[in-house]
Amino acid sequence: MAITSSPWFALENVQTLDSPSLIIYAERVQRNIKRMIDVAHGVEHLIPHVKTNKMPAVVQLMLSAGISRFKCATIAEAEMLAMTGAQYVVIAHQLVPPKIARLLALKRKYPNVFFASLLDNLHTAQQHSDFFVQHNATSDVFLDVNNGMNRSGTVLDGSTLELYRHIIALPNVRLHGIHGYDGHIRDDKFTERRDKIELGFTGIEALCKSIEQEYGKPPMIIAGGTPAFSVHSAHLERFCSPGTCVLWDWGYEAILPEQQYEYAALVLTRIISKPHRGLIAVDMGHKAVAAENPIDKRIRFLNLENYELVSQSEEHSVIRLSDEGAWELAQVGDVLYGVPYHVCPTVNLYDEAYWVENSVVTGVKDVLARKRRITV
Repeated sequence: MAITSSPWFALENVQTLDSPSLIIYAERVQRNIKRMIDVAHGVEHLIPHVKTNKMPAVVQLMLSAGISRFKCATIAEAEMLAMTGAQYVVIAHQLVPPKIARLLALKRKYPNVFFASLLDNLHTAQQHSDFFVQHNATSDVFLDVNNGMNRSGTVLDGSTLELYRHIIALPNVRLHGIHGYDGHIRDDKFTERRDKIELGFTGIEALCKSIEQEYGKPPMIIAGGTPAFSVHSAHLERFCSPGTCVLWDWGYEAILPEQQYEYAALVLTRIISKPHRGLIAVDMGHKAVAAENPIDKRIRFLNLENYELVSQSEEHSVIRLSDEGAWELAQVGDVLYGVPYHVCPTVNLYDEAYWVENSVVTGVKDVLARKRRITV
């Protein structure tokens, strides 16, 4: 039989739920948060990234666990954090006009919240300085350093310290430290991943020593994401910013075997047709699960066996069942539970999520920060 059951994800009131839908299992989120804190040796070493969950309800669980600093990707995510009660927010992007004006508006709307962003060149730093001088305010920033990913950040070479000096001297710009993201290192063998991450970080360590010698104190270092979390967490001088581990997904479980987190976000879908012998169609298309990966790396159903996802369109997925008897038993209306390969963009497809406590959906929570703009 293809459709099986498993106690942890089966919902008692599933027949009342629409599909496709995003489901968040609150107890599992809480256990993942505790695990994340344990790995980091305490909340004081964490700046978790909220781009994965984008939800006030999930952020509130982290705040309740004692986490006080957060990282995000957009101004909307930063505002969501401030609305939820966060007091320290780093926007891990270099903000260029007109986002510089939005940053100032955000700081003025939430004057008791620390907001910082990233800089990686003198031109943009000067734009921040000029704008904030004009408006009698201060732009808080971190220097973004490219230590191998080649996506953003200043090149790490002999000119990096000089750039740091220039930025720190600019009026109305306050430089707090270094940001380095090495998400490109994803070897599934931990020792190989660890060695590459440590090697890639030697330049940042040398830069930080030079800054400490020149300015009398070490700069704050924000390092890595979920793939590098197991490595950076061993260095208590680094602030770690994992994000995916709070919800977890199939993709990271496959390549990060040492990270023992639990699936806490699933996609619920239903069989809506049996269009041909051996085939079933479900109401889970591109709009329901992230489709940036090949079709065999989009979702893994937890209560289905011996199947192949053969096609996807906007509103449908077609699945081939290799067991003829299983196809006979499958009924239109049957529920499937799937774990996304990449949970971050999957969450971003939903305006809201079902909130599960003790195997029962107890409410609906907003995925508020999927918006590009909330109020600012």
